[in-house]
Order: sequence, then structure tokens, then C-alpha cells
Amino acid sequence: MAAQKQNFFMKYLWSTDHKIIGMQYLFTGMAMALIGGYFAYAFRMQLAFPGAEIPLVGVVSPGEYNAFVTNHGTIMIFWVAMPVLIAAFGNYLIPLMVGCDDMVFPRLNRLSYQIFLISAIIIIASFFVPGGGFGGAWTAYPPLSADSAYNLTPLGSSMWVIAVALEFVAFLMGGINFITTAMNSRAPGMKMFDVPIVVWFIVIASILFMASVGPLIAGAIMLLFDQQIGTGYFDPRTGGDPILYQHLFWFFGHPEVYVVLLPAMGIVAEIITVFARKKLFAYKIVLYTAIATGVLSFFVWAHHQFIAGIDPRMANIFTVTTVLISIPIAEMCFVYIATLYGGSIKFSVPMLWALAFLAEFLIGGVTGIFLGASGADVYFHDTYFVLAHFHYTFFPIAIISVFAALTFWYPKMFGRLMNETWGKIHFWITVLCFNGIFLPLFVLGMWGQHRRIYNYEHFPELATQDMQNLRIFATTCLVIMLSAQVIFLLNFFLSLFRGKKAGKNPWRASTLEWTVPSPPPHGNFETLPVVYRGPYEYSHPDCEDDFWPQDAPPAEDPS
Repeated sequence: MAAQKQNFFMKYLWSTDHKIIGMQYLFTGMAMALIGGYFAYAFRMQLAFPGAEIPLVGVVSPGEYNAFVTNHGTIMIFWVAMPVLIAAFGNYLIPLMVGCDDMVFPRLNRLSYQIFLISAIIIIASFFVPGGGFGGAWTAYPPLSADSAYNLTPLGSSMWVIAVALEFVAFLMGGINFITTAMNSRAPGMKMFDVPIVVWFIVIASILFMASVGPLIAGAIMLLFDQQIGTGYFDPRTGGDPILYQHLFWFFGHPEVYVVLLPAMGIVAEIITVFARKKLFAYKIVLYTAIATGVLSFFVWAHHQFIAGIDPRMANIFTVTTVLISIPIAEMCFVYIATLYGGSIKFSVPMLWALAFLAEFLIGGVTGIFLGASGADVYFHDTYFVLAHFHYTFFPIAIISVFAALTFWYPKMFGRLMNETWGKIHFWITVLCFNGIFLPLFVLGMWGQHRRIYNYEHFPELATQDMQNLRIFATTCLVIMLSAQVIFLLNFFLSLFRGKKAGKNPWRASTLEWTVPSPPPHGNFETLPVVYRGPYEYSHPDCEDDFWPQDAPPAEDPS
């Protein structure tokens, strides 16, 4: 179908094309990642060199420190991990991978990005109002978040709540599109078990998000009322209960981990099958496991509240469910390792990122077992051990899997290949420095270093030279890691013009997105494909070549 001639504004800024909307989410998420990284640089430099003049920042005050920490966490989860992993790649890939021309509701899709963009502008603008950005921690626990006498950011705190609420509205709209498109617009012949795992996982993540976000939206409205019109939902002085907010937040907050984890796991599945030239081991088991993980994720939230005064008998129940949910995730990782076994593995840049995801995420999972045990959590809670564990789960999800996906689908998005050598240099610096940042923080946590402290010189037992040396080492690794992202950005943007032309299928993959030109035209397919087999037919005995596209008729092969 011939595309109607459009001007720049209509094509790139007011588009209903799922690919353009996916890139809008992608580039917005990348811009927000730069802001989140800048905040991390600012507060880590303050911890390593307290009170010093920090290049590109200046002297960090206690209020600014709180705002940097709060908004670093908020932005990296809600404005980087979610928009890039779910919205950007979900928008770009789902219609291409299921064999249709666009999302079911294109205008709703456009509206979802526009609302998301407004939310991003509000969270950034909150730093420029009187009092500055919100400084009550990314979880926004009341009464610290509910009373400006405590958080000292009367406007910033309310703008934070409004921005988060709008971002949730945007993702509810996007989730409707992902689910309905995958259910109703699959190519002829594509059965449910012929759908690529990454599409399944984005759909399951969207359902999880829809099922869990309601209580937190209610909590956000109640918190906004507490801030602005003096209600007391979370104020004990007026009969409210601050612990209620914790329940509302974590009932969403823990499924949220799996909302972003599942798309990341799906991305890794797509990459390891291509670069190991192997069919995904136990496809159906992986799918059933993801569904079981989603169900279990609704029964673990109170492990965040083991020291909040909950009944120890109830804590025992949440200890059991927390240990149980580690089983399906571990099983997924082992299935991926089984896929690698006996494969013809090629260590291209996307494969390096995918393997790094498995290695780093397993460290995060294993260290989470300590925090899931209510007895051990009494000691570890609110120490840097929690912070290190959290980053060993979220850095692989929000950063490593995103780099894996970008380097893998870059040729499809832009029609050119990124430079492999510079890609590997960027990979090794980033991964080695990531471990250099957070392995020392496990040690500091076990030594008793608590979180949310602006200057450890105020606590002599936490200001020993050994502890300070570890802080300086971690901060040095962070500065090197952030500097290395310049390599990625140069590689990304220079390859748009100088990269080797990719062709339709540079990785010799079998899923449908690799059967259309790179980049795909408006409408994706000249004629809708017909699907004859599953998504991971590699090294099949009935095919002369080592990959068998989903749309190749049984009598043909791609050679």
C-alpha cells in the first residue's frame, strides 16, 4: 500500500506509525538516561569527596543530594527502563514480529507517547520550581513525602506525584495496544506457540502492569491530597496510616520488577538463539514459567516491609513466597544456558550483552535470597547491601538488556551496522566498571553502611579510611563507566551515516521482522506473510541453510 506523502511534522512528531512512536520512546528514554546518569555522578562524587566542589555540579547541599538520589531512582525506573524496554521495543517489534502493518489503535498509541512526554517534562521542570526537585526518596514514603515541612520541596513533591501518575496513564494506553495487537493481528498461520518469546513477555508484562498499578494510582492521588489540601490518609495524627502507603506502593512495586524483567528476558532469548544457532530450549516451559512468575509476583510485596512492624507470622509467609519466586526465574536462566549448550556460538556485541545479562542478573538474584529471609533482612535492610542487590537486578534489566537490544535490532531500525570493535570496547569498560561500582557496596553494606546519608563524616564509625577508600573506588569506576557511554553514543550516531549497510537479515535470523527491508517501510509488509513454523528454527535437518524463516514455505529454504 503506497504511503501518503507527509511533511516532517506529521511523519516524525505527530505520527501514528508504530516504528516512529517506538523511536520517540527510545530517544526520550536515552535522553532521560543521561539525566539519571548525571544525578548518579553528582551524589556519588559527594559521597566520595564530601563537601568538595564537583566538576559540572558545584557543591552539593543536603537538599540537592536528596533530590539527586530520589530522581535518579525515579527516572531510571519509570523514564528509562519502562519506556525503552516495553514502549520502545514493544512498539517497534510487536507488529513486525507478529506480521501486521501497525498497532490495533494507532491514535491511542500516539496519545500514549504524548502523555509520556508531558510526564517527562514535568519531572524535569520540578527541578526549576521554588524548593527544587522532590527529595523524599524514590519510594515517596509518607510522612516524609506528604508534608513539605519534612521534604522541603512543596511544589517539587507534587510535581513528582503528578509526573508518575501521568506516566502510568501513558503505559496503560500502550499496554492495551500491545495485548490486543498480539492477540488479534497475528499473521495467517501464526499460532500462539509460534509467537516469539519477546512478544509474549511484553504482553505478560503489560497485563501485570495493568493488574498491579491501580492501588498505586489510588495511593498517589491520596498522597497528592495530603500534600495539597491537608487530608490525612497517611498521617497518624489524623487517624491515617503511613504503612498503608507502603502496602499500596509495593503491591505495585514488586510486580513492577517483573514488568521490566520479562521484556529483558525476552530480548535475551531472541539474541542467544540467533548467536548460538540453536532452537530455544523448552519454549513452552519458559512461557508457562513467565506466567507463573507473574502470578507469584503479587504475593511477595511485604518482604519490603519486614522491619515495618508487620506480624512476624505474616513475615514468614512472605519469606516463603519470596524464595518460591526465585525458582521460576532461576529456571529461565538455566533454560537459556541449556540453549547455549552445544551451540555454534558467535560472540558478536549483542551476544556479549546477552551473556552479561545472565551473569550479572544471577548475582542480583542470589543476593536477593538474603533479603527475602526476614531474619537476615533485619540486619541488611536499609544498608548498601540492599542498594547493591537492587542494582545487580536493575542494571542488567535497564542498561545491559537495552544495549543488547539496541545493538541487535539497530540494523533493522536504521539499515546499517554499528562498529563491532568500538561496540566491544564499550561493552568491556561498561561491564567491568559496573562490577567495580557495586561489588564494593556489598562489602560496605555488610559493614553496616546505611543508605540516604549525605556525609558519612558525621558518623565516625562509618567514616573509617577503609570505608572511604571503597567509596572513592566505586565512584571512580562510575565516572569511567559514564565516560565510556560517549563511545556508545558516537558509535550509535556515526553509524547512522557511516555504518556498513545491513540488508534485510544481517544476523541470519528466522523471525518475521528480518524478512522486510531495513528500515521497514510504512505498513511493514508488501503482502501479509503466512507463517509455517515457530520462531527459532535453526540448524534444522530439513533445511539446507542453518536458519529457516517463519514465512518460508515447507518446500523452500532460504539458501
